[in-house]
Amino acid sequence: MDAISPENNYKKVAQILSESLDLRRPPVAICFAGSAIPGVSEHAGRVPAGCRFWEDAAHSTFMTTAADHSLCAIGVYTHNLQTSPTQQADLMDALAVFGDLDYVRQEDLPLIPVLASQSKFVVYAPLAETPLPPDVVILFINANQTLILSEATQQVENQNPPAMGRPACAVVPQVMNTGRAALSLGCCGARVYLDALTDDVAIFAIPGAKLDAYAERIEVLSRANKLLSKFHGIRRRDVEAGLAPTIKESLAAL
Repeated sequence: MDAISPENNYKKVAQILSESLDLRRPPVAICFAGSAIPGVSEHAGRVPAGCRFWEDAAHSTFMTTAADHSLCAIGVYTHNLQTSPTQQADLMDALAVFGDLDYVRQEDLPLIPVLASQSKFVVYAPLAETPLPPDVVILFINANQTLILSEATQQVENQNPPAMGRPACAVVPQVMNTGRAALSLGCCGARVYLDALTDDVAIFAIPGAKLDAYAERIEVLSRANKLLSKFHGIRRRDVEAGLAPTIKESLAAL
């Protein structure tokens, strides 16, 4: 990746991620703040769940408060937002239903990530236009893109990314608390609330502090995967034709 100046860093990184991974939707920045950001408007309208902000932020920049998340007691809980008595009652009612269904048991609760710190505002924006350094960057990805992202995680962090299930919003505190990337397979609620979260789509979250390192490795790995895919295609063609090519012969055919 070419050297990038601070003023165009996020625009350049967003372009690298979008082009290298062939993303259908632009990367989304999530930023936590203790005070309102001048020039950033509040989110307009009501949403049924906080994860919906990820989809809206693919094309607009806005900030939210706990009140904007009020219909999503689970999201308020995982994001450690200031709660109200109504939200607390909703959370208890939701957990009771989950327990009755044997969906979330009491012993499961400590395993659900909750943001370690509390902020008054959450800013959402396309990564290319983010007004603040992002704490977490969200990507809507498919299985082929996950391949490259998992390879990048192994190289940047010397580990494989965890694959998380319900709730989808827990991927944000997971990444914030650990400083490590994570894959979210979503949850049944997020898959209803987000049009972008179709059956073939998952969510990958990158810690903002490692964004440049991820962009550099993703760009390289994407290029390598494209070349190696062509290489394997040549070998399949030749083997199915009855040949037994050596590696050098297949490379020469590239």
